[in-house]
Amino acid sequence: MSAGEVVDIFGAVGLKKPDISIFSEEFLAEIRGLQYKSLAAEVLRKLLSDEIKTYKKTNLVKAKSFSEMLEAAVIKLQKKAIETAEVIEELIKLAKEMQKAKEAGKKTGLNEKEIAFYDAICTNESAVREMKDDVLKQIARELVKTVKENAKVDWNIRENVRAQMRVAVKRLLRKYDYPPDAQEAATEIVLEQAALLGEDLLASASA
Repeated sequence: MSAGEVVDIFGAVGLKKPDISIFSEEFLAEIRGLQYKSLAAEVLRKLLSDEIKTYKKTNLVKAKSFSEMLEAAVIKLQKKAIETAEVIEELIKLAKEMQKAKEAGKKTGLNEKEIAFYDAICTNESAVREMKDDVLKQIARELVKTVKENAKVDWNIRENVRAQMRVAVKRLLRKYDYPPDAQEAATEIVLEQAALLGEDLLASASA
């Protein structure tokens, strides 16, 4: 089903074209009020899926979290483990979580790229517990700067550039003694986010 088909379906049942970037209370109330619950669940699933695709291009941690929540709801629907109306409520909960994440991000004072690194950094519990939030935000800002400085050629075909990127990121993390518990998994998540941002910057530059 394409995005256009989703809009057509909404028109067929008398709803306005949805703004998937907002998921307003009014929009979610309209979803709840649809007569055909299976249709409501499918349309909402598709809209959420499209929104998650955007996260996959920019924010590794949020994309993974939201994808898992959506997949869990879809599996329940497919297995008929719960009623369709209950699935819709789970999907609406996910929509609200997405909106909540956007609002929380705005309050940090960080831009979208910096928030993605901040989320990656904060997956490590010891960092959240032992390091000041201002320091974590500063690391996020410097990580974005580091990636931008290194994303000058396509490391998909230049492995040495990817290696340089990893070295630069690891050097920055060591400067701040991140993570405090020395868990390699925490560093790898940050490195994956760095690669994701690098690819996005390169794609934007070549567009």
